[in-house]
Amino acid sequence: MNAPRDMAVRDQILRVAARLLAESGGESLSIRAVCSAAGVGVPTLHHYFRDRQGLLDAVVAHGFEQYLTTKQAVVTTEDAVADLRRYWDNHVAFGLAHPTLYRLMYGSAYPSRRPAAADEVYRLLLRALHRAARSRRLRVPPDTAAQLISAAAVGVTLTLIRKTGQNGTGDLADRAWAAVLAAIGTAAEPGPGQPAAGAAPAAQAVALLAALDSQPSSVLSPTENALLHEWLTRLASAAVTHSG
Repeated sequence: MNAPRDMAVRDQILRVAARLLAESGGESLSIRAVCSAAGVGVPTLHHYFRDRQGLLDAVVAHGFEQYLTTKQAVVTTEDAVADLRRYWDNHVAFGLAHPTLYRLMYGSAYPSRRPAAADEVYRLLLRALHRAARSRRLRVPPDTAAQLISAAAVGVTLTLIRKTGQNGTGDLADRAWAAVLAAIGTAAEPGPGQPAAGAAPAAQAVALLAALDSQPSSVLSPTENALLHEWLTRLASAAVTHSG
């Protein structure tokens, strides 16, 4: 097979597999059913995907590629916290639009190899969080904030998928975002030269941490930079603990 046709056949199998999974509610995926619907033989499918699990892994990777495309389309602004809210809304909307695929991506045993698109999705989130940190809008380090946001977004989205059509979840995503933001963010946008409200020592420590992560001080030695990083991390953690 030539390369373009090779990719076309592979993409066709992936699209069919994703459609059949959605139609079955994720309950099962028959290799023979996929082959029949895609108009290919079983040996052809095995040429691209070693077995059923290999096909599922590829469907998950394809899902993350689709999700990454929607994430990259989110317009960024000067307000990093507002951008984070748009990322949150985008995540929930994608899950509700593709419930079966989302459950495969986030709610089942993870594929044997983490898709590259999943890593890029996480990097986009971290990039926004570093911007928020540098503007003193975070009270926790970006890595910690990313873990909290990711865990909460997945939990909320899976809950909304399970509860689709039921009462009592109308503003769940909004309430969850407010709770996450209260845990990771400062109270208000600081003015020039002013500490951020709500957790001033933590916000300033996190801001300096983010700056050092992007460009370590050339004045200090590597050992001194590492020590400063440790001190700032402890200061941020202590400030949050005492404020809580």
